[in-house]
Amino acid sequence: MSALKKLMIVSNRLPCVVENVGGSVRVEPASGGLITALTSVLKNKETLWVGWPGSDAEEQDVRALIQAASIENCRFIPVFLSSVELAKFYYGFSNEILWPLFHDLQSRCNFDPCYWGIYKRVNKKYAAAVLEHAEGTDYVWVHDYHLMLIAEELREMEIGKTLAYFHHIPFPSPDIFAKLPWRSELLRAMLRFDVLGFQTGRDLRNFVLCLRRFLASEVRTRRNGRVVMFETSDRQVTAGAFPISIDFQEFSTRACSEEVTQMAASLRENIKADHCLLGVDRLDYTKGIPERLRAFELLLEQSPELQCRVTLVQIVVPSREDIPKYQELKQEVERLVTSINGRFTKNGWVPIQYVYRRLNRDELLAHYKAADVALVTPLKDGMNLVAKEFCAAHTSNDGVLIVSEFAGAAQQLKAGALVVNPNDLSGVANAIRQALVFTRAERLCRMRTMRRSIAKDNVSAWAEAFCTAVRLHTVETDESLACAVSV
Repeated sequence: MSALKKLMIVSNRLPCVVENVGGSVRVEPASGGLITALTSVLKNKETLWVGWPGSDAEEQDVRALIQAASIENCRFIPVFLSSVELAKFYYGFSNEILWPLFHDLQSRCNFDPCYWGIYKRVNKKYAAAVLEHAEGTDYVWVHDYHLMLIAEELREMEIGKTLAYFHHIPFPSPDIFAKLPWRSELLRAMLRFDVLGFQTGRDLRNFVLCLRRFLASEVRTRRNGRVVMFETSDRQVTAGAFPISIDFQEFSTRACSEEVTQMAASLRENIKADHCLLGVDRLDYTKGIPERLRAFELLLEQSPELQCRVTLVQIVVPSREDIPKYQELKQEVERLVTSINGRFTKNGWVPIQYVYRRLNRDELLAHYKAADVALVTPLKDGMNLVAKEFCAAHTSNDGVLIVSEFAGAAQQLKAGALVVNPNDLSGVANAIRQALVFTRAERLCRMRTMRRSIAKDNVSAWAEAFCTAVRLHTVETDESLACAVSV
C-alpha cells in the first residue's frame, strides 16, 4: 500500500449508516467484515469511499452528515437508491439470487427477470459516481457481488483508471453457476476489471472452470506463478486468491485491556458452568445456526454427564429483518433455543444463553475471551472473520476453535482448529467432546499455531498482496503494449 497516493473504494454501503431516530437524522458506524477489514487498512491513507449511506432521508440532509463523518483521511461519497432500486437491486438480485446461489443454496433463489434490469441500472449509477470523483486516484477498488457489472459500465464511459475487484463471498462451481440465467453476461462483465481477487484457491478455481465452460471460445487462460492470467480479444486480466484477514495486533491489544478483561470475568461468572461454548453469527441461513443448535442438543442427549457442565452462548446479530425468510429463520432459532432449554434446564443451569442484538467491539472481545470453545460452523462462507477474531482475542492461548470445512478460514487455520462438516451433527457433537477433553498443553499448542498464522497474514498483508498484484498487472500490461507498438 505504501506506493499508493490515493485510492478509491467502491462498495454497496459506506462504512457509516445514516439513521432516522425519533425524527432526528444521525450517522452511526456501520458493521460487517468488509468494513472492519478496510477501515483497519485505510488509517492515514488518503481515500475516497463510494457507497449507499443506508438511508432514505432527504439527500441534502444526508450529504451534510456524510461530509462531517470521516475515517482519518477517508472522504465518503454517497450513492442514493430509490425504494424500487433498493427492493430489486439489493433485496432482489443481490440477495434473492446471487447470495443464495453463490452459497450453493440455489433452491432459495428467486430468478425474477425484472431484477436483472434494476441490477444493471444501479451498477451504472455507482459507475457514474466513480467517474465523477475518480480524478487523481491511483486505482479504483470495487468490493463484492453487488457491483459485479461496474467495470463494464465504466469501460463504456471510457474511464482510464485501473479497475480492481475483490469477491468476498464464495464463487460457485460451474454446475451451480449454470443455474444463473445471466451467467455469460456476468462473467464477461467481470473480465472488464483489470485485477480480480478471490478469498480462496477453491473460489479462484471455480471461476476459471466457469470461464472454460461458458466462455471457452472467448477467453484464453494461463498460469503465471500464483496468479491466473486471462486474455480476451482486447484485454488482459489478472486473478488470484487473497484470503482476507483482521488487524491482529489491534484485536489482541484491546482484548488485554482492563475493561475487556473485567467484562470477560463477569460474563464467565454468570455462565455457571465448567465450559463455555460460543457462537457469533449474523442472522443468515448460510451460517448454520439451527444445525449448530441441533448438534449441541445431540451432545447433551448422548453425553448426559456434560449437562450442567457446559453452556452454549449463541449471539445472533440482527440482519435483513424485513425479509420474510430471515424472519422465519429467527423464529426457527428461537424455537430451537426454547425447546432445548425446556428439555435440559435444571438446578439453575440453562444450557443455551441466547443473545439477539449487536455487540460493540469490547463486548464481542469479552465474549471471545470468556469462551473456551468457539463454534464457527457456517454451511458456506467466503472467509468468516469470527474464527480469526476469536483466536486474536485469546491472548492466553488457552482456547479451541471448531470451524466448518466450508468456511474460507478453515484453509488457513486447519493446523490448529478442529475442522467439521456442519451438516454432520454427530461429527460436530464429537468435535465439541474432543475440544472439552484436550489437555492444556494441546490447547496451547493449537491456539499458538493459529495465532502465529493470523499475526503473519494479517489484514495489512492481505491489502498489500492485492495492491502488489494490481501494480504488477499495470507494469506487465504497459510492457505488453510497448511490445505491441514496437512490432
